[in-house]
Amino acid sequence: MTPLLVLRPEPGAAVTVANATAAGWHPIAAPLFTVVATAWEAPDAVAHDALMLTSAQAVRHAGPALESFRALPVYAVGEATGVAAMEAGFADVRMGSADAALLVTMMVRDGVQHPLHLAGREHRILDAAPIPIARRIVYAADPVEELPPAARAAVERDAVALLHSQRASAVFADLLIRAGLDPAKVRVAAISGAAGAGPWRHVKIADAPSDSALLAAAARLCEKD
Repeated sequence: MTPLLVLRPEPGAAVTVANATAAGWHPIAAPLFTVVATAWEAPDAVAHDALMLTSAQAVRHAGPALESFRALPVYAVGEATGVAAMEAGFADVRMGSADAALLVTMMVRDGVQHPLHLAGREHRILDAAPIPIARRIVYAADPVEELPPAARAAVERDAVALLHSQRASAVFADLLIRAGLDPAKVRVAAISGAAGAGPWRHVKIADAPSDSALLAAAARLCEKD
């Protein structure tokens, strides 16, 4: 079977590898980022009526201060982020698509007026959001300095690369070029249209922001193999 290259950071990489293995793939993990917590000052929870999460990493790295927001409803981008919130003890978790702008639309529809967004240092800026969004940076994802050897070996074997974010797409393309490899010869399955943007040979977009949908997209990419 075609090799499957998993590029997301841990612990998500291990989850995707397990899901891919269970589905019959032979995944190769080569995380492109190292994620670390950053110091942050939590605002007063009573000033907010919802918690906005665009990455499961925010839940994992927010630390003890997350406890003060336990009573708020959570609006989460994608299944993985929503599950992380539930595992952290949040009872009211509402999962949206992989698009942060659509998540804001969900909040507006539900009457949310003062959400708090816990985010990574590099995050998507939402232009002209219809409601004010307070933001705290709770983690940073630093890219590796060179293409991991496992990633090079997988690409040379015509692996399908799984892209979980727009930033991962840009970093992966840059690392390939710096390693003397042509991104235009690489096939990718992406969690969203933004994540699939790049100079790739072939792209398939997942129907939903989940590993199962992403693996289904990878399978569609390999149908002619």
